[in-house]
Amino acid sequence: MKVFLGNGPWYRPGYYGVRAGSRWPHYETDCSPYMPFPFYLAYATALLEKDGHECLLIDGIAERTTEEDYVERATKFDPDLIILEVSTPSMDTDIRQTKAIKDKCPNARVVYCGLHLLDEDDDFLASHRFVDFTMRGEYDFIAQDLANALDTGGDLTAIKGLNFFDEATGKTHDGGRREVIKDLDSLPWPSRDQLPMYNYHDHPGGIPGPSLQMWASRGCPFRCIFCVWPQIMYEGNLYNTRNPVDVADEVEYTVKKWGFKSFYFDDDTFNIGKKRLLRLSEEIAKRDLGVPWAAMCRADTTDKETLREMKKSGLAAVKYGVESASQELVDAADKSLDLAKVEEMVRYTQEIGINVHLTFSFGLPGETHETAMKTINWSQELNPDSIQYSIMTPFPGSRFYKELEEKGHLLTKDWSKFDGNSMSVVRTEALSGEDLEEYIRKAYKSWEWHKLRRALFQPKYMKRSWKHPLQGFRNFRYGLKAAARA
Repeated sequence: MKVFLGNGPWYRPGYYGVRAGSRWPHYETDCSPYMPFPFYLAYATALLEKDGHECLLIDGIAERTTEEDYVERATKFDPDLIILEVSTPSMDTDIRQTKAIKDKCPNARVVYCGLHLLDEDDDFLASHRFVDFTMRGEYDFIAQDLANALDTGGDLTAIKGLNFFDEATGKTHDGGRREVIKDLDSLPWPSRDQLPMYNYHDHPGGIPGPSLQMWASRGCPFRCIFCVWPQIMYEGNLYNTRNPVDVADEVEYTVKKWGFKSFYFDDDTFNIGKKRLLRLSEEIAKRDLGVPWAAMCRADTTDKETLREMKKSGLAAVKYGVESASQELVDAADKSLDLAKVEEMVRYTQEIGINVHLTFSFGLPGETHETAMKTINWSQELNPDSIQYSIMTPFPGSRFYKELEEKGHLLTKDWSKFDGNSMSVVRTEALSGEDLEEYIRKAYKSWEWHKLRRALFQPKYMKRSWKHPLQGFRNFRYGLKAAARA
């Protein structure tokens, strides 16, 4: 069977969207380098290829291809099955591209998957007849089972996690939830050969590029109301890990094959389980790859000894998700994070020479002018090497979405506005959507000035900025312009 798997291009003037591989589908400015790796599509492709299916995998976003070129390449392949990863804010684009492909491949079966609760709308498949199936949650093995069933005439109703419109009954067949993949080692390594591997960019703390993006685990045991993957993709906040030896083997093979200068573990929460982390650090060190690495972490799930051991194996940077400087807001969001512990670990991480990237968001329930300004000020007092600010976005299916809907704090159900980078679809008791948009602008403007000051007066950043005088001048001039624009 010929299977096309696609992450379609998604643009608006001055921006490009990120979808597959992102826990937060949103628009980035054209000058932004950020580009996530499409993990689920790549894992599904590997499974399908393992079973002998001929696959075409296109990441139209990473390739920065046009919609016309994307559709032409997909239809020229003449697929039997079309698997498309979609998302809440990109649905208009997803539907338009699907219709264009389906028009030229009328006999192909179309599947939607990804970060949008298509199965909550009983009428979706009935009213969108150009879509034949939806897959719920992590879809690697669902895609494999579907392709094999279609190829052999198997029973579609037996496939857990698969929904389809039943012509005989005139109703949508609900395949229910499929059990979360507990044995991650049963998955092959993700298929990468068809993807633009040097285009993927997530370099927290300034790790060098090109950089490999990896998963060593899936899921998260914590219950933050806003975090959508544990709620939608895994449902139940389960946490499963891979064998450290296999992870290190994949890192070694891929780094050597493509010549990557670093690698980054983009797990939901990488640093859980001391024994596993120490074993993985040992295995990475054994490979003697000579490249630094980074990871998505919580500030409270790693002790200082483990952090030091990870540094010995090359850990150069970490991402810590913080969200707010208000302990009350963090507690109300069920993040279970002690901000005093955050500050302690940020300081210690920096002290032992590991760069820090911090993420903050505006718009948690209870946000006020005072808490927003407190977050801006504290985030810069912590002085991370890099930072991300966003506006809380309540994706359908999350507790956050349901709570906002009940309170009347959801401003719109126009999915195209569920961006969280520059647009707010939420309000709080004290702040309007416009207030939240103003605070993210204020945060980034303040951050640009902060970077300029430390480049001039802090030794670490002075050395970095003026190592090459001409480049240092260019960085300084760019910083002035960025601060003025923000």
